[in-house]
Amino acid sequence: MLASKTRWNIQQVNEQQVQMIAQALHITPLVASLLVSRGYHTVEAARSFFERKQSFHSPFLLNDMEKAVERIEKAITNDEHILIFGDYDADGVSSTVVMVSALREKGANVSFYIPNRFTEGYGPNEQAFRLAKQQGVSLIITVDTGISALHEANVAKQLGIDLIITDHHEPGPVLPEAYATIHPKISPNYPFKHLAGVGVAFKLAHALIGRVPYEWLDVVAIGTIADLVPLQDENHLLARLGIEQFRQTNRPGLQALCKQCGVSHTAVTEDTIAFMIGPRVNAAGRLDCADPAVQLLLTTDAHEADMLAEQIDAMNRERQQLVNEITEEAIQLVEQHYRDDRVLVVAKEGWNVGVIGIVASRLVEKFYRPTIVLSIDQEKGIAKGSARSIEGFDLFANLSNCRDILPHFGGHPMAAGMTLSFHDVDELRRRLNEAAEQQLTDEHFIPITHIDLCCSIPDVSLELIEQMNRLAPFGMGNPKPRVLFQHVQLDTLRKIGTDQNHLKLLLTEDGKTLEAIGFGFGNIGDEIAPDVHLSVVGELAINEWNNFRKPQLMIQDIAVNEWQLFDMRHIRHPSKFMASLPKEKRLLIAFHRDTVDALQLSAYADEIVYVSNEQEAIIDVSGKYIVFLDLPPSQQIVKVLLSCSLPERIYALFYQRENHFFSVLPTREHFKWLYSFLHKRSPFDVRRYADDLARSRGWTKETILFMIQVFKELGFITVENGIVSLVCDVQKRDLTESPSYRLKQAQAELEHMFLYSSYSQLKRWFDSLYEEENVNGFKTIRHDCS
Repeated sequence: MLASKTRWNIQQVNEQQVQMIAQALHITPLVASLLVSRGYHTVEAARSFFERKQSFHSPFLLNDMEKAVERIEKAITNDEHILIFGDYDADGVSSTVVMVSALREKGANVSFYIPNRFTEGYGPNEQAFRLAKQQGVSLIITVDTGISALHEANVAKQLGIDLIITDHHEPGPVLPEAYATIHPKISPNYPFKHLAGVGVAFKLAHALIGRVPYEWLDVVAIGTIADLVPLQDENHLLARLGIEQFRQTNRPGLQALCKQCGVSHTAVTEDTIAFMIGPRVNAAGRLDCADPAVQLLLTTDAHEADMLAEQIDAMNRERQQLVNEITEEAIQLVEQHYRDDRVLVVAKEGWNVGVIGIVASRLVEKFYRPTIVLSIDQEKGIAKGSARSIEGFDLFANLSNCRDILPHFGGHPMAAGMTLSFHDVDELRRRLNEAAEQQLTDEHFIPITHIDLCCSIPDVSLELIEQMNRLAPFGMGNPKPRVLFQHVQLDTLRKIGTDQNHLKLLLTEDGKTLEAIGFGFGNIGDEIAPDVHLSVVGELAINEWNNFRKPQLMIQDIAVNEWQLFDMRHIRHPSKFMASLPKEKRLLIAFHRDTVDALQLSAYADEIVYVSNEQEAIIDVSGKYIVFLDLPPSQQIVKVLLSCSLPERIYALFYQRENHFFSVLPTREHFKWLYSFLHKRSPFDVRRYADDLARSRGWTKETILFMIQVFKELGFITVENGIVSLVCDVQKRDLTESPSYRLKQAQAELEHMFLYSSYSQLKRWFDSLYEEENVNGFKTIRHDCS
């Protein structure tokens, strides 16, 4: 057995819809199943998405769009000073760049303002609006922010500034009194509600310049992908076309940023944006002011772009180091004080509030528990932080029950942000843990892997993978397809990489093979026995090398659902491998008391179970990893040991201090020759001439002495003071009538099975026991196992 690291949740779909779409689009049922599971339930919807026939929705379906465009055009005509008020994350930066670009194209007098996370906090603020008034601003357009700015909207009105809000965050029950508010979730006629902030800004830009501004989609893709909005409907179109535009961008800032990432902008994918570009754009606002990121994306000067990209890359490295340091400190706090908590709430003075959301995500990855990370400000008497959750624990709902100690908080079921008095941190921890005790079972603390498809290896082809890739770009709401291969044969396994920390497998099923790579799975290689059947979850990809293309599986999880045999008979010092076995699982079995010293296992002396007879062998071994330390006295005793229940694994060490007399049982021809010899030479002084006789035949002295003992037991000879004399006129008797011969025969069979057999032979012997047990309900041995 090998347990999977996560719980596997296999997606269920309507098979009738799958077959209908597969036939209409001439695609494999597997890909049709993906389309259905992602919400495309009709042929028309599936064809539009799969064949990439989507088009942009009219921006004028958004509430207040005409009003906003009319006011902006008036401001441009009158040369009014327009201020774009953005946010400090990648979505806010991208939104600001798109809006500034649109207004510049229209010839507007425009500037931008992004608040400082540390000195101003999130969103519009009164001081910034008053500063804008002093600078002659008469129109403010918010991007990716503003829907909660009730007070600031009133301030703008008092100052005589018209406020246009464009946002995508959750609107509250009361909306700001703005000149115009453009928001998909308050626009009943707009067909898609989940645009990122940059998507909303792009719609305003589209309406303002009277065409789809494809040239800005490279920037739109950054905000859309980095903000983790669902890549469905219009977001998918924005991301897909944005990546295409990115690959041909002439924007110096993006080219310089890609250079810092070590990638070519012509090869950018959604992963490049999510894990390389987005974090760097985010870094500026996490550590200081986000202005350099906006300037980088707006500049037309290559030299300035290189300087800004280098500056932002340095900030990102600083951000990474900061995250690592805070994560390490937070892990230590958990290990020392909160190891048994169901909800982790960790707080410390001085932690950077710009990165603690990332730290919270790291802790969820490590401990898989809902996590809140708080930075304490002693001067202000507050704790400010971010939270991340796991499936089954609704953060927003549970935090809502703590409103009396949370003056400021917001979010959704899986993530939230908050500010509270640092005196209430312990109380928050207590309440959330009480809630989790009621809502979460032990199973909830096992991560979930959502599986899209169950495949067989013969199903896999380049065509299948290429059809799957037509669903790209992948991201939130449209994840990379995860496939499950159940009970496939392992052909070969080897560890790869400098530190042997990766796995390369060859899987086979019905004569077809599939190569699989598991990055970071090297340690699991020691827990997979040869020739076992595996269940493997992963993502299919195309491996291209030397102009040769073949399917490949990128492993995400592995399970073995059958018992496993590990051949450890070559191990001289077993303590090292035994230390790698979990203590709660391992069961060390010895049949001889001197084994612990012979194998230098004194550290495990208290764990070793000694079995000297069949009665002592009646042990519950279910769910255990049995280690057979030494050779049993008989096969029967092993059969009894395994008769009541099945272990998950058997580690066969079978140490024997000395082989029993010799490795091969003498044949009847051996006995026949020796009897003939004694017939001619009787009496024979065996003590004096046994060595000479053995050398002449190429035997061992022990062989001679053993056969003499057998003849004596059968009454063929007498032995007195080492003189062997033949007995005349004895009846014929079979060798098996000799107790020594029977013992030696049994010992030879035992050694042959447990010591000298191949792995496959030993596996078949154990399998035969299990097959009997499955047939007879574990009652194959005569012992009562109750």
